[in-house]
Amino acid sequence: MNYLFKYPAGIFVLMLFLGCVSTAQKVAQEQPEQEKPNLLFIFPDQLRNAAIGINNQDPVITPNLDALVNEGMLISNAISSFPLCSPYRGMLMTGKLPYHNKVLSNANSLRYPYNNSWQKSDVSFSDVLVENGYDAGYVGKLHLTSPPPIAGKDSVIWDAYTPKEQRHGFNFWYSYGAFDDHNAPHYWTNDAEEDQLTYVNEWSPKHEADVIIDYIKNPSEKTRSKNKPFALFWSVNPPHPPYQYVPENYLEPYKDKSLDELLVRPNVNLETDANDLAFHAGASRKLTHLAKEHVRNYFAMVTGVDFEIGRVLNTLKEEGLDKNTIVVITSDHGDMMGSHGLMSKNIWYEEAINIPFIIRWPEKIKAGQKSDLLVSPVDVMPTILNMLGAKKGMPSQLDGADLSSLILKNKGDKPTSVLYYFIEAGQPASGHRGIRTARYTYVVTLDAKNVERIMMYDNQEDPYQMHNMVGENASLQKTLHNQLLEKLKEKKDPWVERYLELKK
Repeated sequence: MNYLFKYPAGIFVLMLFLGCVSTAQKVAQEQPEQEKPNLLFIFPDQLRNAAIGINNQDPVITPNLDALVNEGMLISNAISSFPLCSPYRGMLMTGKLPYHNKVLSNANSLRYPYNNSWQKSDVSFSDVLVENGYDAGYVGKLHLTSPPPIAGKDSVIWDAYTPKEQRHGFNFWYSYGAFDDHNAPHYWTNDAEEDQLTYVNEWSPKHEADVIIDYIKNPSEKTRSKNKPFALFWSVNPPHPPYQYVPENYLEPYKDKSLDELLVRPNVNLETDANDLAFHAGASRKLTHLAKEHVRNYFAMVTGVDFEIGRVLNTLKEEGLDKNTIVVITSDHGDMMGSHGLMSKNIWYEEAINIPFIIRWPEKIKAGQKSDLLVSPVDVMPTILNMLGAKKGMPSQLDGADLSSLILKNKGDKPTSVLYYFIEAGQPASGHRGIRTARYTYVVTLDAKNVERIMMYDNQEDPYQMHNMVGENASLQKTLHNQLLEKLKEKKDPWVERYLELKK
C-alpha cells in the first residue's frame, strides 16, 4: 500500500479506471518468500571422528574439513549406533532402527532371503524432501539392496542395481551398490537399465566430485531444476578398504612416518589376536597386519577425500549457494585400525562408533561452535527435515528425535544416551546391545550359546577404553543396565524379551 501514495493523483485515478488498484495492492503487500535452504549431505565410508585433523587425535591432514568446522558446528558425540555400512544407511534413510526397517546386516546376496534391503514401503528421507518441493540427488555408494544369488555362482554378490521405483524419489542418480575398486568405479546413472553401467578409470572421489560440481553449476538444467532447492547426498567410498587404492600424491605427507608416529592411540596393539573377543562375530580379529601395511594409505585417503570435498565446497561458494546451503559431513562408522588388536568396525569401541558430525549453515548456525550433543543415525532424518522446514509427509512413527532446536538455538532436552547394536543377519533378537552416554559405554553381549558378558567403560577417565570396570561400581552398573533395558523396551527391541527370558 505504501507504494501507492508515491504516485501522482492522476496516475492513481488512471489505475482505478483500468482496474489495476487491486493488482498494485497485491504486488505491494506481497513479501518475497524466504528461499528454502539447499542440503549437501556428505558421508565418506569408514571415516572415524579421530581422523579429522582439527580434533588433534590422528595425525591426519584435513584442511577443508577443519575450515568447515571453523565456519559451523562440530558435534563430538555423534555415534553410529550400528557401526556397519548397510544398517547405518538404513537408519539414516528411514529414521527407523534396524529391526523396524529390515536392514539388519550388510546387504549382499547371502541376505537376500531375509529381504535385507531398503523397503519400498518405508517413507524415507528423500521421499519427504521431494514432497516438500526438493530436487533430490544421490551420488556414490548406496549399499542398501541385497541382490538375489546367481544360480551356479558360489561367491557372494555385493554390488546391486536399485530400480528407479525403489529409489524413494531421488531424481538425480549416479550410484552403485557396493563395489570397492576405487580406481575403476562404475555407476548406474539416472534412467540406465541394469545392464547399462557407466565405467570410469579415475579415483572415485575425484570423479564423483566432478559430477557434483556439474550438479551444483547445473548447466542447461541437465542435472536438476533451477526453480527448486536441491538436496544432494554424496556417499564417498574411501577411506573404506581396499586401503591401497589412493593416488600417490596424497601419500606424500605420510610415507616417511613410522608406525609409532601414525598409530598414536595408546590402545593400539598390533601383536594380539584379541582372543578375548572371539565370541563376537563382528570383531575383525587377526588382521592387525593391515594396520601396519595400510595406516598410511588410510590417512592418505582421508586427505584425498578432504581435497575433493574442498573442491565441492568451493563451487558452492563460487555459485553463490554457500550461505543458504546446509552442509553436513559425517560417516556411517569408523575404523579400528589396530586399536584393541582389531581392524574395521562393527564393535562398541569409540574408534568404530564415534563418527564425525560437522554442520554448517551460515544463515542460522553461528560459526566456530563445538557441541557434545549425542546424535544417533535415526535422529538425522527428523533433525535435518525440521531444519529445512520440510515437514509435510514426515512419518509420525520414527525412532529418532528432532534435535534441530538444540543445534540452532541450544534449546530443548538433550538426549542422555545412544543405543548400540550388533545383530546377526535375519535374526532381529540376536547379538549384543549397549548404550553410549555422554560419559559411559555399557554393553551386554549374548553369544551363540547365550553366554552373557558385560563391558563398562568410563570414557572420561579412560578415553581409550583400556579398562573394563564391570564389578567395581555396583550402583553405576545397575543404573546403566536399567537404563539400557528401559530404552530397548521403549524402542520395542525383540532382544529384550530374549534377554529377560534367559535371566529367569
